[in-house]
Parts: sequence; structure tokens; C-alpha cells
Amino acid sequence: MATAPKSGRRKGAGSRGSGGSRGASDGPRWTFLSNHSHVLICLHRDPELTLREVSDVVGITERSVQRILRELEEGGFVVREREGLRNRYRFKLSARLRHPIESHRTIGDLVDMVES
Repeated sequence: MATAPKSGRRKGAGSRGSGGSRGASDGPRWTFLSNHSHVLICLHRDPELTLREVSDVVGITERSVQRILRELEEGGFVVREREGLRNRYRFKLSARLRHPIESHRTIGDLVDMVES
């Protein structure tokens, strides 16, 4: 049985259910990096995060985080490793970015750019 988040809001309600867009008082309505890159960067910073914690940081639903990780895994960008009851994610930093405009760069380049 699903339980409501601690905030009392319905799961997926408000800004989380709108693909990362936020209300005017909450900050920007769009960003230069995609939710895929946000999920990747969050888990690269802290591979111990749960999907729920990633969803809170990125501002999307937990189901969206699951979908993004599945897509990254299917694309060969991430490897999921089971550790006890939790998953740990390891990224292939040498993998090239997908769009032709940025395909000369790697995931590692993206992480380095954001982290420095």
C-alpha cells in the first residue's frame, strides 16, 4: 500500500509531477541541462542515494527517476550493481554524449564541468 509523502501532498502532486517545472516563486521553469543529466550528476556525487532522494533533489517523480535510469542503463551509460537491499549505480564516464552537437564530449566531461 502506497503512503503519502511526509509533506502531506499526494505523490506526484505539485511541481514534481510537471516534469521538473516549478512555480514562479520556486525558481526557474526550465534549465539548460536535462533531467537525465540531473539524475546522473546526483548519483555520481552520491551513489548511495535512494531513488526517492534523487527525485527530491531533481524535482521529478520517483517513477521518472526509475525511467531515466532504465534508459541510461539500456543506452550503456550506467551499470546497476546490487548491494544487499539497495542498488548502486556506476557510470561509464568515457561514454560519449548522444546529441551530435555534444558527441565530441563524454559523460566524464559533463560531470567535470558541473563539479568544477
